[in-house]
Amino acid sequence: MPSIQYFLGGNTPTGFYSLYHQLSDPIRMRALYIVKGGPGSGKSTLMRRVERHAQAAGLETEQVLCSGDPDSLDALILPQLGAALVDGTAPQGAAS
Repeated sequence: MPSIQYFLGGNTPTGFYSLYHQLSDPIRMRALYIVKGGPGSGKSTLMRRVERHAQAAGLETEQVLCSGDPDSLDALILPQLGAALVDGTAPQGAAS
C-alpha cells in the first residue's frame, strides 16, 4: 500500500512558511512521539522502518516530507492508530 506524501512547510521569498499546526487533529491524535537527534542520526530511517512495519500490518501511512530535503521525513502519521512520529529538530528550511 503506497504512502501518502506531502509537505507542511516551505521556503518562500518572505521566509519559511509553516502549516505544522495542521499536522494532526488533536481530537483524533492519541499519541505524538517526538524524535530528536542531529543530522544523519537516523530519525528518517526510524520513521521509514516504523512505516514498513505499519504497512505490513495493513495500516495506512502518511509521510510529511522535509521541504529542505525531500528524501528526509519531518513526520510519519499513522491515522488509523491516531499516532505520529515527528522530527523534533527545527525544520531545515527555517534556518536557511
